[in-house]
Amino acid sequence: MTENVKHPFGKYNGNEAEYVLRALDTENLENKAFQWVQRFEEAFAAKIGSKYAIAVNSGTSGLHAALYAAGVGSGDEVIQPAMTVVMDAYATIHLGGIPVFADIVAETQHIDPVDIARKITPQTKAIITVSWQGLPVDMDPIMELAQKHNLVVIDDSAQTMMGRYKGLISGTNTHIGVYSFENKKHLTTGSEGGMIVTSDPELATRARKFAGIGYKHMTATAGRTHLALSTVQDPGYERFDTIGLNYRMNAISAAVGLAQLERVDHIVARRQACARMFLEATEGCRWMIPQTVMEGVEHSYYTFAVDYRGESERGVKWKEFYNRYMAMGGDGFYGCVVTPYLEISLRNKMFGSLKMEAGLCPVAEALQLRLMQFKTNYRDLGMAKIKAELLSRLIDEIGR
Repeated sequence: MTENVKHPFGKYNGNEAEYVLRALDTENLENKAFQWVQRFEEAFAAKIGSKYAIAVNSGTSGLHAALYAAGVGSGDEVIQPAMTVVMDAYATIHLGGIPVFADIVAETQHIDPVDIARKITPQTKAIITVSWQGLPVDMDPIMELAQKHNLVVIDDSAQTMMGRYKGLISGTNTHIGVYSFENKKHLTTGSEGGMIVTSDPELATRARKFAGIGYKHMTATAGRTHLALSTVQDPGYERFDTIGLNYRMNAISAAVGLAQLERVDHIVARRQACARMFLEATEGCRWMIPQTVMEGVEHSYYTFAVDYRGESERGVKWKEFYNRYMAMGGDGFYGCVVTPYLEISLRNKMFGSLKMEAGLCPVAEALQLRLMQFKTNYRDLGMAKIKAELLSRLIDEIGR
């Protein structure tokens, strides 16, 4: 029934199954007392070089808690990139904040520091950066702006695991970092999950309390009480001092995550190896332009993303290229998610004085229609090689 779990190309072929069974074994006192979530938090913080880590049930939950920790409330503006998923905006809106979208630098697909500076107002409370596609953001100019204007910077590192910027792991070079462990991410907790990281004890405590229903005993490092049982069982014991939500990670997810973390270097290296094959396949092609990786940055390649200029350069539309690649035996690659403010849920709505409408961020809007995102999560590198070779063949047919 589980004979394929340890298959060489299996997704969970480390200690995941063993740890899950241990977490389910309530009759073994050692297993029953093992704090899976706390162990996962501690191991994750140590691995990436952060003082504190708070495990949550999704990356979106983590963003919500991080923005709360940053003090975002009614009428506060949160500057965020126009090229990202809509969840950054949702988390802002649910706190009563106003998402203010900044345009991107097309070459990196990241938020543009120049546009951030233009959009800072007295109402600005925080900046969300997104280390998109696995590429860490050029953070120095953004942190300089934040220091100048007393803003909190949150890096949405959902797609960037173990990516490095000037020696620091993405997510640790801002005030708060947020990771996602959704099923397709580099590291997964089985289905959904996330982690908030920070080296600021006050931010960590606020995030943990918000994500932990507001229990007053929670601290930057601890999600459980060490008070005597007689104290917490007393009818006069008051439990909550913060209005929070239940975003806590469960023990089973933490057990899977802990086992994945043991192999995270290998998992990330495999994605990078896949990306190198696609880089080689597109070499010399002037109409398929990969992200620019600046010196001192290590890309972790959630996907291999290219700016597709084939329609203007070769007369081949995006969808035609997609269909031809599929017909050759290639895998279906993704287009970019719709610019958040043009999603149906936000389009034409007003937040403060800002209307969500086309034209707010023209660079992002144009690139969103051209982007191609090739998968890098092949666990069989031989299969990745075949798919990259097919891509190279198609490029040669069209003409580099």
